[in-house]
Amino acid sequence: MLAYTFRRLFMLVPVLFGLSLIVFFMIRAIPGDPAQIILGQLATKEAIAQLTRELGLDQPWYTQYFHYLGGLLTGDLGESLKTKAAISEEIWPYLAATMELSFCAMFIAIVIGVNAGIISAWFQNSWFDYVAMVFALVGVSMPIFWLGLMEQWVFAINLEWLPTSGRENVRNPVEAITHLYVIDTLLQGKFEQTWDVVKHLVLPSFALATIPMAIIARITRSTMLEVMRSDFIRTARAKGLRMFWVVYKHSLKNAIIPVLTVIGLQTGLLLGGAILTETIFSWPGIGRYIYDAINYRDYPVIQSGILIIALIFVMINLVVDLLYAAIDPRIKYQ
Repeated sequence: MLAYTFRRLFMLVPVLFGLSLIVFFMIRAIPGDPAQIILGQLATKEAIAQLTRELGLDQPWYTQYFHYLGGLLTGDLGESLKTKAAISEEIWPYLAATMELSFCAMFIAIVIGVNAGIISAWFQNSWFDYVAMVFALVGVSMPIFWLGLMEQWVFAINLEWLPTSGRENVRNPVEAITHLYVIDTLLQGKFEQTWDVVKHLVLPSFALATIPMAIIARITRSTMLEVMRSDFIRTARAKGLRMFWVVYKHSLKNAIIPVLTVIGLQTGLLLGGAILTETIFSWPGIGRYIYDAINYRDYPVIQSGILIIALIFVMINLVVDLLYAAIDPRIKYQ
């Protein structure tokens, strides 16, 4: 297991190197001059040329790339062209916001999706099975931006139960420690503020959880149906075990591997693809951060943001692979 883990970690090096090279060339193919955008349309050619030299954008592409690669090897992500701040310090609050939103959304998706799939398989062809699968189909097909707007209209504007957007009450801002606001408010013992942060999380989390919830429910149902037709399940039922234990202890344990794979993939996708949800709910996450950097042609921010998301995605998949062996002892990594 340990050797397999180190081998997978070693494989990260060529993956991230190749990705950095692809991203480096792709973002420079975006039309627009960063110096021109920074200085504005009324800037003189002399000012644009001077800023281009200051930013190092007049150097050959290989010089720019190896300068960036050398910084990565020392843990330096560079500076933002827009704010002149170190990206390693500037990016964490945005990444933390997306992580908090994504993991909250995945918690909702796992709890509801897995149990909906189990109950649908347990009561196959019942009214609950049909209703759950219809909702799963609708969940996969429903546009996130429409669902987010409907949530705001119903729960924030009409019922006034939940806030419309943002991460916190602007009149009572959170004192950031880790920039994970739920954890920060709990550490400080500000439980009223924790409740306010949770209320801000509810609408965007449910909007973001819709698609993975539907996919998890469908995968869980199909794998559970296959396992529940197995001989050992019929034997367990013949011994008189309660159906609850047959389903949740024996069937689910043997059906969880494909579900775990989907959970890992969906978690990685949420971390990198929450930009629609972040835009609708004014959530200051990594998706909005990279999107604004693309509009500003902020090359270092785009490169660093994509590499960090890729690294997280690969690490999540590594954790999922290791969990396979922990759940199913028949799986061995040599």
